[in-house]
Amino acid sequence: MKRNKDTLFLLFSVLMLLSTGIPFIIYITKNGWNGLAWLFLPAVIFSIALIVFGVFVQDRLFSGQFMGEAVQELASTSLRRLSVPVVLTEENGRIFWYNEKFRSQFLQGRRKSVTFQELLCMNVNTLMDGHDLMLEYHGKKYRVHSETIHMNELKKFYAVQFVDITDQVKLQNELRESRPCVLLMVIDGYDDVMQYAKESEKAQVSAEVELLLENFMAGTKGIVRKIDNDQFYAVMETRHLYNAMDKRFPILDEARKICVAGRFRVTFSIGVGIGGTSLEESEKIARQSLDMALGRGGDQAAVKMENGFNFYGGASKGVEKRSKVMIRSMALALQEMIENAEHIYIMGHRFGDLDSIGSACGMAGAIALMGKPVSVVARRQSCLAGDLIDRMKACENPPEFIEPLIAVAQANEKSLLIVVDTHNKDILESFELYQKIQNVVVIDHHRKNVNYIENAALFHHEPYASSASEMVTELIQYFRLEKDIPAAYADALLAGITLDTKNFVMRTGVRTFEAAAYLRRIGADTIQVKSLFSDTISMYQMRSQIVAHAEIFRNNAISAVKIQNSSTRLLAAQAADELLSIQGVEASFVLYLDGNGISISARSLGKVNVQLIMESLGGGGHQTMAAAQIPSTTLQDTKERLLQVLEAYESELKKH
Repeated sequence: MKRNKDTLFLLFSVLMLLSTGIPFIIYITKNGWNGLAWLFLPAVIFSIALIVFGVFVQDRLFSGQFMGEAVQELASTSLRRLSVPVVLTEENGRIFWYNEKFRSQFLQGRRKSVTFQELLCMNVNTLMDGHDLMLEYHGKKYRVHSETIHMNELKKFYAVQFVDITDQVKLQNELRESRPCVLLMVIDGYDDVMQYAKESEKAQVSAEVELLLENFMAGTKGIVRKIDNDQFYAVMETRHLYNAMDKRFPILDEARKICVAGRFRVTFSIGVGIGGTSLEESEKIARQSLDMALGRGGDQAAVKMENGFNFYGGASKGVEKRSKVMIRSMALALQEMIENAEHIYIMGHRFGDLDSIGSACGMAGAIALMGKPVSVVARRQSCLAGDLIDRMKACENPPEFIEPLIAVAQANEKSLLIVVDTHNKDILESFELYQKIQNVVVIDHHRKNVNYIENAALFHHEPYASSASEMVTELIQYFRLEKDIPAAYADALLAGITLDTKNFVMRTGVRTFEAAAYLRRIGADTIQVKSLFSDTISMYQMRSQIVAHAEIFRNNAISAVKIQNSSTRLLAAQAADELLSIQGVEASFVLYLDGNGISISARSLGKVNVQLIMESLGGGGHQTMAAAQIPSTTLQDTKERLLQVLEAYESELKKH
């Protein structure tokens, strides 16, 4: 650059000498100025202008060029010495420049011709402007940032920088793992279990439970406090909670080893609050989780995560509560809501069975005695209890049955909706009716599902009850009524209990027989109830065909049939019940066509929790009776998925 500047200056100097020297030579030789000398005057002026331009203007231009090159040299030196690793790559990943930090942290003796992909196992084209990526390399974590530099329309390269965030990630992990989480632990059915225990036995059980909790909290640096005879409050760090989750809460299995009065086993329900921004919020989440665990029958831990609840345990049956104090309080509160309502609508689940329709009819009969307008909402065409509806319509003072569309059109803000035999919003007879009516009451016995009705004014949920009909029967006994419900309504309730207990064989407790005895006392006819379960010869033949196609897989009876008609759902449920009578069968599964998908009806004798199995397939239900609906699939694919779930379920049981 300096050489170019000197050459130009020399050229300007020669031109100046020539343009000024010639006029002076003419002046001397011609003895004065003449016309020829005046002709060179413009050349003199032009030469002076060139000199001025060269000295002032060109000097500035050359100085700017010099400064630009100096800045580039300085920038290149700074990039080399930058504390952040920087590399320049072409589109194909070829590295053509890097600074000292990149060489020391990433190359470490590797050949210089290595490509970006070979070195970092990362495609350079995945690095988009403004979208940082995380990279772990040789035990360190980096945030990778890229800028695209366009040389021209066809040529571009990438400038990639690596910011070491190892310490930052460690701090974030430490903060997350050290956050406190709340555990609420309750002994299931404590009052009923301890009712007949001696004082010495109570003290012994209490000591064993407290020792169990101390062992559970050992090594966690957490605390546990007893807030009641059957309730405990614990706080531990998140890292230790994850350890308990990985081990699937061994305290649940250890608790069952504690025996009361030689007959009853102690079980725990645990609600976990994790992820809250404060202890107050974590406790609120823990209470929701505990409510979910208790609603599913207890003997399990419920952890509320970002994508829903995770459940651990749940292998035992629900503990039947013998006290009816809560039922009386619930009945009085429900009757007050009924009296304040303008119109009452009672609704069950889709494809209503004898328990759903029977409990709705029983509740409708009691409400009618209060003098309040009441309607049972049901789709007659898809209902599985059509015979019961026809019989109720033919009785004296029949209940009003209406279609969901009519109910939606009639309902207003003063209406009351009573949902029976389900708490799942996805399988309601009419979701639109549920959305329209603000005052909602839920009466259900199924184990709690994650998609439960959250806005219920009253949520009467007892998973240990045999049926919704049993729960309705208990409630109406505490209604302030002048007389008992008619015999036809009692028949409907008894039919519901009979269906869900499999003729008083499955899930029957003391209160089940007490409810049946009350219904029999007010006029329920067992012969009339039995006639509701009679089949035609064609239905009997189809049910026998389903049973005949069953295969045995590890004590499970599985039948996949292509029968599809209006009675298939009912036939599948009946066939699943009948398969349990086969020797060695502990659970039964009937797969059948349902629209463009497949439905499964599952039953068990109690040892196998079919609810957990159906939940793995997107369904739900009870420990001994559950179902699932899988859209857009085939019988063979569904059967293979079921076999995989059964294998996973049995493997999980073997671990514990």
